Formats: sequence, structure tokens, C-alpha cells
Amino acid sequence: MIDLSWLFHLASLFPLDGMDMRFMQQALVALVLLAPMTAALGVQVVCYRMAFFSDAVGHSAFAGVAIGLVLGVNPHISMPLFGLAVGLIIMFMQRFSALPSDTVIGVVFSAVVAAGLAVVSRNNTIARDLQQFLYGDILTMTETDILWLLALFAVFVLFQIVAFNRLLYASTSGIIARAHRVPVALFEYLFAALLALVVMFSVWGVGVLLVTAMLIVPAASARNFARSAGGMFWWAILVSLSSAVTGLALSVQPWMGTATGATIILVSCAWFVASVVVSSVRNERQA
Repeated sequence: MIDLSWLFHLASLFPLDGMDMRFMQQALVALVLLAPMTAALGVQVVCYRMAFFSDAVGHSAFAGVAIGLVLGVNPHISMPLFGLAVGLIIMFMQRFSALPSDTVIGVVFSAVVAAGLAVVSRNNTIARDLQQFLYGDILTMTETDILWLLALFAVFVLFQIVAFNRLLYASTSGIIARAHRVPVALFEYLFAALLALVVMFSVWGVGVLLVTAMLIVPAASARNFARSAGGMFWWAILVSLSSAVTGLALSVQPWMGTATGATIILVSCAWFVASVVVSSVRNERQA
């Protein structure tokens, strides 16, 4: 296994009580890797109007974990693979079905949730094991999970370098993008696959119930703060990273004692409130 001790040593330098413990270091590293990915993909989700898509993929975690437990497969393998399959199926059906995209997503969403509940209802032990994925717990991230996150982060950075402008172009006008020889279908499938994997990893951290908020809230805040697409991208990363680190710091305080995922989203929502105020003041001055 790759030695990550240097990375955890850097995390231990963060001025927060408890950072001398390995699980806290792993949680901080995981959040620093996850936050930029969810922020950047959240901007693209907002541009593509795919919030419901991410919600459907997030809820497929139940079925992925349940099927993995029944088959004796590690849930950390079965869940992302199942989520990836669901994301690609939704994208395929959107492209080749005459139905509206939200209808297609609604059908797949219903199917994966029903499949998960059907499997869980047959085994009470599985139901107990699923509690972690319902609420999430970033403090349970292992060194192996960090390695997978590092690999995913590398793929994410490469994809954004190659595809960010092309996806922005396609979201504005797919017809014009194709006329300029942008392989829209290829980039859309790659985007759906990457989004599905990031959502699955985020489920481990903040849970199924809050995973969509981790994508949407920073992007919505960034839209209020920024004046350009590039500005929105960097504002989203700032909001997401600061929310993640602040949420972790607050949640482990004895006087707070709240779930880390929920605290992260609450801090992110505070950013959104601030962004609404800033946007309102700006609009009044321009009026």
C-alpha cells in the first residue's frame, strides 16, 4: 500500500483539538479531497439542471450496499459500482428516450430505492448495517478509502482540465457544440460516470439524505457571489472547502456534539444566506 503518512502528518498540523488522532487526520484529508470535487461538479450540475440526477444516484447507495451484503461483496466496492451503473443507465435513457429527463430519472430513482428497500426488508441485519450510509460518518474513512479518493481526485482534475469549457459550451447549446466538433455524448457519459462516483464517496461522508446538498448549496452560493462562469467555479470551491473544514471543526467540539455531515451542510447554508444578502445589495446598487 502507498505510504500516506506524510499526508496525515500535514493534516495533524491543522490547529484543531484531536488532530493527533489518525481517524481525525483521515477525516480532514477526505473532506479536503471531496469538497473541491463536489463543488466543481455541483456547478456543472446546476448548469445542466441535474440536481435530481445526483439525488437518484445518491439513493442508489441503499441498493448497492444491500446487494453487496447479500452477495458477500464489500459494500465499499458494490456501492460505487452500482451507483456508476445507475448513472450511466440514466444518461443512456435520457439520450434515447422520448420522455422528459426528469421523468426518466424519476423512474430509475423509484426502481433503485424500491430494490434497496426490498432487499433490506428481507434481512434485519442488513437494515442495521445501512444506518451508516443513511446518515454518513466521515470519521470512519479508512486509509484505503483515502487512496481511492486520491485516485478519483486525479481523474477529476484531468477531466476538468479537458472537459470544463466543452461541458459549459454543451450546456449552453448542444447543437452549436456538435457543430464545432465537440463530442457531446462522450463528455456527457464521462461526466455522469464521474458524478456518480463522487456522489457515492460523498455518501460515506454525509449520508444519503444530505449528499445532494453537498453538491447544490455551494454552487447556488457561488452563483450569487460570482459574475462569471470561472468565478462561480472558484467561489463554489471556496464555499465547499471552508464549509467542510469548519463543519468538521465544529462537530467535534464537546459543546456542539453534532453529526459532521449535518454540520458541514449547515455551514454551507450559512454561506448561501450570506450570498443572498450580497446579491441583493449588489442588485440594489445596480438598479
